[in-house]
Amino acid sequence: MEITLTTPAILFSTVSLLYVAYTTRFVAISNLIRTLKTRFELDHEQQVLQQIANLRTRVLLIRNMQLAGIISLILSSISMVFIYIGNQNAGFIVFGLSLLFLIYSMLLAAREIWISVESLNIELNSIQELSKDNIDDGLLITHNIKKITKKTKEIFDDSH
Repeated sequence: MEITLTTPAILFSTVSLLYVAYTTRFVAISNLIRTLKTRFELDHEQQVLQQIANLRTRVLLIRNMQLAGIISLILSSISMVFIYIGNQNAGFIVFGLSLLFLIYSMLLAAREIWISVESLNIELNSIQELSKDNIDDGLLITHNIKKITKKTKEIFDDSH
């Protein structure tokens, strides 16, 4: 099988798009970590500790996803050099390695998404626990998961 210079070049746009997605996820997680740190300092909630454990794993996965993407791009470039100097076999092998690193990066992304769903389930369970404590669902401030009980509501209602 023979590959041309354009074959490895296809990975450049693919890896660029993946990098935008990975960076967006990294920024979102960074912001979430800062928010959870503030929330934990205020309430010392167990759910926050669970979230932080998940986020630590997700940050490592994103780092490895990005690293695998970089390696894929570098190997793709090296394969282009081999093809350019006429060494098809080396170019073919290095391009194959490049594809393997790209696949590895995407598998890590799938794992990170799976953990992300687990984190959302922790939040949902936290909200359900608040509901079980006879807290008015309409008064849950879900962004910070603040507890506003019916007693608190009565105090505010009586003052008006």
